[in-house]
Amino acid sequence: MQVITQVNTLRETMQALRCSGKSIGFVPTMGALHEGHLQLLRASVKDNDITVCSIFVNPTQFNNAEDFKLYPRTLEEDIVQLQTTGCDYLFAPTPDDVYPQHTMLQFSFGKLEQVMEGEHRPGHFNGVATIVGKLFHMVQPHKAYFGQKDLQQVAIVRQLIFGLGFNVELVCHPTVREANGLAMSSRNKRLNKEQLVTAVSLYEALQLAKSQLKYKSQESIKEAVADYLRQKPEVTLEYFEIANPLTLQPIESIADAREVALCIAAHVGPVRLIDNLVVNLSEV
Repeated sequence: MQVITQVNTLRETMQALRCSGKSIGFVPTMGALHEGHLQLLRASVKDNDITVCSIFVNPTQFNNAEDFKLYPRTLEEDIVQLQTTGCDYLFAPTPDDVYPQHTMLQFSFGKLEQVMEGEHRPGHFNGVATIVGKLFHMVQPHKAYFGQKDLQQVAIVRQLIFGLGFNVELVCHPTVREANGLAMSSRNKRLNKEQLVTAVSLYEALQLAKSQLKYKSQESIKEAVADYLRQKPEVTLEYFEIANPLTLQPIESIADAREVALCIAAHVGPVRLIDNLVVNLSEV
């Protein structure tokens, strides 16, 4: 695997590969890799001639300076893991490489960025769109791989691709979980042993909501989730929403929906975690 740190080197390398007819798969990450990332990388290796992974903790998508400062950075460990997947190139730039000057660019995703993560993390999706757009231009991939755990981010990237006409296929893979159901996340590295056990309550709350979809109102389900999490030590619920899985907008009626997305965000100790389940109501 070749490690590239300079934008110009990446551009030249990718352009040569495309000109030679190679298909390029791309997995953008912020590092602190886990099995969820590795599954995306293995899928890319299987689907494409060349696989590129980026590791870049993007400052423009953090609306909390402390969160940015404490985000896990484990580059040496990540490189070892990448080499086991068959990844061909790692792009690991510095912030000055990616942002040589302050960006004035502003994206608007309408109602999609006004709910859930967009509502609670102002400016977050502008930063996501900025870095994903930059990386798409640098890598010029044929396929880009994202995980369902960041469901709203996937929807934002889908709109970015459509709105700017990127010639790239978005591939979304299911959330990868620990044996107890906890969604794998780089932020889990910041949890101690007790908090890791407690964090499973987010998945348990989603399962509780799923079990009530056919016979309880949205309001009752939301109350049940909130009541359940109040009993858990160190857990502070930020939001729980029942939404359309494509638009992420609140649904008017569960009875009239084919699928719903159950989306949750909560703090476990000092660490903010998100999770979701997309539920086909005919299978409940």
